[in-house]
Amino acid sequence: MTTTWNISQLDRKTADGFVTTAHWQATAVDGEHTASIYSTCSWADGTPTIPYADLTQETVLGWVWANGVDKQATEDALAANIALQKNPVQASGTPW
Repeated sequence: MTTTWNISQLDRKTADGFVTTAHWQATAVDGEHTASIYSTCSWADGTPTIPYADLTQETVLGWVWANGVDKQATEDALAANIALQKNPVQASGTPW
């Protein structure tokens, strides 16, 4: 299984360029099975202190993980989702 983390968008104050919210997504792929989680992470004005123009995705992901997004728990949840896709415990439909 391969898990990829991505920052899809940053919200920032135009007056000073500091980021206030990061929109993130984690996606796991195992063969034909895919699971993903999308969420946001926010900070108070003035934190973090690196201006928008100087950011990298790796820096922002570090902020996300340091600000309460549990990287391992998220990846475990994705793995559990894929395991259920491979071995479903419930089904729906009609027999005809």
